[in-house]
Amino acid sequence: MASCGGQSVKRVDPGRQMDLSGYWNDTDVRQASEALINQCLATPRLSTFYTTNRKLPVIIVGRFANASDEHIDTSIMSQRMEAAILNSGKADFVASGDLREQIRAERLDQQQGYTEDATMARLGRETGADFMMTGSVKTIVDRAGNTATRSYFITAELTDITTNRRIWIGEYNEIKKVIRTPSSRL
Repeated sequence: MASCGGQSVKRVDPGRQMDLSGYWNDTDVRQASEALINQCLATPRLSTFYTTNRKLPVIIVGRFANASDEHIDTSIMSQRMEAAILNSGKADFVASGDLREQIRAERLDQQQGYTEDATMARLGRETGADFMMTGSVKTIVDRAGNTATRSYFITAELTDITTNRRIWIGEYNEIKKVIRTPSSRL
């Protein structure tokens, strides 16, 4: 039996730009995160840190705020940035948020006497972060009649945890969309 008014699904290339609503989408995430990753990896302060301290900088991901007028899951962008920077070999990351709490709970559970001493994770051995990565997504919406523009401003920063000095600030503001809504006719 065929259903009336059923939905249709068509697979497309994930790299293909598709703007259906004019809101934040996967293309925007890809463009913004790639630009910010490249900016971060190009900052000379990461290599200076390595030269001075003889170790890779250790980063923890903080809050990527959604300061826009729409629902945006900013964790997707921060995870993409974390993976690319870690895989570049230019920095290390430590767990943050819920993952950190899960790992600590497991470590504490191993201390209850059920885990073999040789395989038990020891307390007090966590690696401290040198820098915290934070950021935000903001929008400016301008409307006139049935036309609107949506401009996105995305920033990311690395802040020294000990001194609160910013060692890198990146921005990406090359997303601007024009959305035209058809006039209703009576």
